[in-house]
Amino acid sequence: MDRRNFLVDLSRTVAVCAVVPNAWRLTDRPRFADDPFTLGVASGDPLPDGGILWTRLAPRPFEPEGGMDGTRTTVRWEVASDDGFRDIVARGSAIASFELGYSVHVDVRGLNADRWYWYRFHVGEATSPVGRLRTAPPHDALSPLALAFASCQHWEQGYFTAHAHLARETPDLVAFLGDYIYEYAGTDRVRRHHGLEIRTLEDYRRRYAQYKSDTDLQSAHAACPWVVVWDDHEVDNNYANLMGENRMESVAQMRARREAAYQAWYEHQPVRLPRVQSWADLDITRRIRWGRTADFWMLDTRQYRSDQACDDGTKRVPCGDWADASRTLLGERQEKWLLDGVQSGDARWQVLAQQIMVAPYDSSPGDDTSVSMDQWSGYPAARDRLLAGLAERAPNRTVVLTGDIHSNWVNALHAGYDRPDRPVIGAEFVTTSISSGGDGTAMLPEPAQRALAENPHVQWHNRQRGFVSCNVTPDRWEAAYRVVSQVTTPGAAVETPTRWVVENGKPGVVRA
Repeated sequence: MDRRNFLVDLSRTVAVCAVVPNAWRLTDRPRFADDPFTLGVASGDPLPDGGILWTRLAPRPFEPEGGMDGTRTTVRWEVASDDGFRDIVARGSAIASFELGYSVHVDVRGLNADRWYWYRFHVGEATSPVGRLRTAPPHDALSPLALAFASCQHWEQGYFTAHAHLARETPDLVAFLGDYIYEYAGTDRVRRHHGLEIRTLEDYRRRYAQYKSDTDLQSAHAACPWVVVWDDHEVDNNYANLMGENRMESVAQMRARREAAYQAWYEHQPVRLPRVQSWADLDITRRIRWGRTADFWMLDTRQYRSDQACDDGTKRVPCGDWADASRTLLGERQEKWLLDGVQSGDARWQVLAQQIMVAPYDSSPGDDTSVSMDQWSGYPAARDRLLAGLAERAPNRTVVLTGDIHSNWVNALHAGYDRPDRPVIGAEFVTTSISSGGDGTAMLPEPAQRALAENPHVQWHNRQRGFVSCNVTPDRWEAAYRVVSQVTTPGAAVETPTRWVVENGKPGVVRA
């Protein structure tokens, strides 16, 4: 059988198993030696009438199949209008099967728009923790939004203290911009990864289970719905399409690795995606609407990109094929989908939720120019197409949310960066990491302070850990940078070193 046809048939079989229970295939009275809900619960991709509810059964998460021993299991779910579950408004059942790692994705519908609900799961005699789902406003509503966004949570380099603070702020929505896990082999740091560098489906499943065992991360997921994209470490550091970091794996090997990584990502995230044709080509691009206040364009800057120029890293430019107009970061189809969508979108804010910094950063003071080959600066023609398209379609109502770089940035986006007089057309807010890079610092090293003078579009820069909390109305976007002093020991307090504001229809980003 052709491999692609096999994957199509497998995905159809999984779909049938999820909706057509067969008594001979499953049990609705399982017995567990341990709590099957060790990985918590989550909701995501909200709609005006519902959202995705997620859990994964894993009573022994580091054993094969999470300790489920090949048994398909009926999982019951319920949604209530109150936290005591006195008024249950929706209920049903789903099947947790070994084909999808015993994960459950319930696409619940029929709820009221723009309100909070509570949900939980039951299996056998076990009951999950309670999570909260907020439905999106009606598509024509100009409703405010309390948004938090975050990225980059390296288990070994620090505790997820920032997630505990994020959960206590109870936002309406969290956007997570990638590097949910790290693929590296275990080393002796603050905490230690289980096992060697991950490559197989079971490897990735165990790594996600380790991360999802963190109680601070679980509390942030339970607090509100998330919208999630991946970056590179969900597969392999700085991978590009089917090219791995060290260029030592063949295309076939990278495709197999990507297939395993993408499937495990789906199994552990509360996402609504199209029918799977091939895990190795999983499409995560989607539009999330928050009434007419904001359209979120969830992007993938890894799967479709050209290989990094000049052997990757930070390089002096021009070099190699860096400026080649044929090089792409989003891929032709995704780029067209984004710009066509922004043009037709009627929301007041057009929001790009993506991974890598759009604004350039020249790290070489003086006449030389050095930029990162992995960021948009490494793809100048693609970046210029993007910015020109946004300048034409959504000037001064575009906000870009970015992660990846383990530091905080506030950037003014220009229609292009080839001349200093190019008009400002939007703002980019870059969040630091949850824990990647260790404790961080508020004081920039002297070379970085000098380099900022070469980058006047950079309004603010900081290297502490944390997340960004935003209050969004149709006319005003306020971003508060929330940071913790340390992540190598738990329990650090959170503070706000700066706040920034963008007004809809007006150029520039200003300090609040």
